[in-house]
Amino acid sequence: MLILGIETSCDETAASVVKDGVKILSNVISSSLEYHKKFGGVVPEIATRHHVENIDKVINSSLREAGLNVEDVDAVAVTDGPGLVGALLTGISCAKAISYSLNKPLIAVNHLKAHIYSAIMVKNAPKFPFVGLIISGGHTRLYLVEDFSNFKLLGDTVDDAIGEAYDKVAKILGLGYPGGPVIDRLAKKGNPSAIRFTCKAVNGTLDFSFSGIKTAVLYYVNSHSAELEVKGFKFKADVCASFQEAALRVIVENSMKALEKYKIRSFVVGGGVSANSRFREMMKREAVYRNFKLYFPPLNLCSDNAAMVAGLGYRLFKSGIKAALDITARV
Repeated sequence: MLILGIETSCDETAASVVKDGVKILSNVISSSLEYHKKFGGVVPEIATRHHVENIDKVINSSLREAGLNVEDVDAVAVTDGPGLVGALLTGISCAKAISYSLNKPLIAVNHLKAHIYSAIMVKNAPKFPFVGLIISGGHTRLYLVEDFSNFKLLGDTVDDAIGEAYDKVAKILGLGYPGGPVIDRLAKKGNPSAIRFTCKAVNGTLDFSFSGIKTAVLYYVNSHSAELEVKGFKFKADVCASFQEAALRVIVENSMKALEKYKIRSFVVGGGVSANSRFREMMKREAVYRNFKLYFPPLNLCSDNAAMVAGLGYRLFKSGIKAALDITARV
């Protein structure tokens, strides 16, 4: 079964064709990231304009790459949330038009659930239930995943998501936007024990809070401006390494608590921060020590993409889930 997936939740305009939920025939992404860099974050109006201007080109390119005409697909899957409302509506409107004009089934896909699915687009996927973690620019959430549509929320961020914290620390250090990749690179050159930043779970729960550590970095940098002037790169590398170690440690700790509490032996990670090299090292070490199976998406599926939308759309359709033409954005 061939599913055309459409993803426009934030700043990537993406389309993909996936066969039977796992075989990616095409995966085309057009990003507006360059237009947002000078603002230090995604500007919704710019992102939406980019979607409107590029969505037809991206879908056509995806179909050409798959060697198909739009009439050949069996259904259309589209992200309906969460995300930026204008961006989401662009993809939803396009998907509705294709579905209606060709009389093809329409499937609404949750963006966060799709990120989890990106790590298990394999034939030997983990059996339900498993613990799923979303770590991205907008979300840091733990789920107990009982089937492709049933996600029980175990822990959430009460303020900044981990990706937002990375971006804010990068801004404090003058490293530009987005912060995740540059901090990951710089941290490898720094000493993670150089500065004692703390980051803990919220009141013993599985919830997260990253605003405190971000503020701690700000105060530290401001109070050590002379040291920054002298050491420059080394100072920034140590701050990055120390921040990253503390922020990632609490995610690992909460994740292990969730596995233990629910006696689960499979753990699945999705979202842009799942590409972080240090986090992968930490989780792989825990998987060996605690003897559980660990699933990460390939690097090309960590950021927003439509392959994960098409893949999960197939699973939902096979379980009898379809959408009506009156669906709208869920922010």
